[in-house]
Amino acid sequence: MSRYQLDKQRIQRAFERAAVHYDEVAVLQREVGNRMLERMALIRHEPVCILDIGAGTGYCSYALLQRYRKAMVIAADLSPRMLREAAGRGSPWKRWRRQRAFVAADIDWLPFADASVDLLFSNLTLQWCPDLKQTFREFRRVLKPGGLLMFSTFGPDTLKELRRSWRAVDDHTHVSAFVDMHDIGDLVLGSQFADPVMDTELFTLTYKEVRELMRDLKMLGARNATAGRQRSLTGKARFAGMVEAYERYRQDGLLPATYEVIYGHAWAPEQCAPQRPDAGNSPVPLIQMRAAARKRTS
Repeated sequence: MSRYQLDKQRIQRAFERAAVHYDEVAVLQREVGNRMLERMALIRHEPVCILDIGAGTGYCSYALLQRYRKAMVIAADLSPRMLREAAGRGSPWKRWRRQRAFVAADIDWLPFADASVDLLFSNLTLQWCPDLKQTFREFRRVLKPGGLLMFSTFGPDTLKELRRSWRAVDDHTHVSAFVDMHDIGDLVLGSQFADPVMDTELFTLTYKEVRELMRDLKMLGARNATAGRQRSLTGKARFAGMVEAYERYRQDGLLPATYEVIYGHAWAPEQCAPQRPDAGNSPVPLIQMRAAARKRTS
């Protein structure tokens, strides 16, 4: 097993604990979500059923309801407490009471029928998936022919300062190993999606002290869930060593925390909609998928 293999149960517990205070620190998550929604304005697509997977406290779900006023929006998340926060957002949601639903779901085994979703929207969730190949396979299964996948996730430069600073004091895995944009693109194509579009953007958050960054990560539920993490408490000496190593990045009195955000979208081709592996599945050649996408947009 890889040292960076993710423990999904630990991830769920972390987000359960973080749900109540998540919105207080989810500044980057909201900003990236807003930028994804801006990109949606450039894409001609009128979904009837939208699945917001990894919906968290529902910020993007509500925005999708506002944009697509006739659509049904399903907010799905691994954490039931996150969904309770989403359901409790208050009066803005009440207007669309019959057009929304909240479903506790594992992103790798979605409890939805084949070819049942027109738009699958996922904001900064894929970095928590232990097997992206399986994740994209499920995305492809639930999307209708001609359906749109819109996602964002973190790339390898995310939290590079924190990763390098921990490396200076021990050999444990303190930060996840985020997947490169090109590898994600290959997985999207390998899952029978058509015409994927990928790009990246760097964000830098700043802090006065490392402890402020660590506090924000904890409040976000972004705890270390890797197999190679230290299983006992970090000693004061090692933590102090990490803090000292992080100081080399200080500029203008502040410490940076880099986030590499990967954006992507792709289409489910008009031909066959894949089913779960046990239901049988006929792969579609890439040339056919590209032809279908050109036909759809012409």
